[in-house]
Amino acid sequence: MLAQIGYDRDAVVRYAQTWAMGRNPRFPNFDHMGGDCTNFASQCIFAGCGVMNPTPVTGWYCNGLGSRSASWSGVEFLFTFLTFNNSVGPYAEIAAPETLLPGDLVQLGDESGHFYHTPVVLSVEDGEVLVAAHTFDALLRPLSTYSFEQLRCLHIVGARSWKTV
Repeated sequence: MLAQIGYDRDAVVRYAQTWAMGRNPRFPNFDHMGGDCTNFASQCIFAGCGVMNPTPVTGWYCNGLGSRSASWSGVEFLFTFLTFNNSVGPYAEIAAPETLLPGDLVQLGDESGHFYHTPVVLSVEDGEVLVAAHTFDALLRPLSTYSFEQLRCLHIVGARSWKTV
């Protein structure tokens, strides 16, 4: 049976502040394999919920470079997992930029609809969204300083875990 668990936005922000300019040795580094941004975003989400979804192929997990889901490190795969997940792990809904909270995600895209970058929201101050990211490491970078054609905002609603009886 599934149970709702909390999503600790403060833990997400603390994790992002700790590791935005470095790499946590517990997780693989994808800087030289297409980019580390979504891997970092997944690590931040995991810091906020503490549960992965180990389902082969369609889950969301990382136990090392050779044991991970595509959704852990791929922009589009993470979007699909978060917005369609009805099982264990975090889940999200598409949101308007003005509703973003710390611990949410933004995804940047080009004019063709290809999304290529996943920063983590750290705060919103006077209407400016401040983010942390990997690949091009950033901490408290204003979202407005990025060049992008499309913006997709993901509000992390919560997470689920198996309830032990």
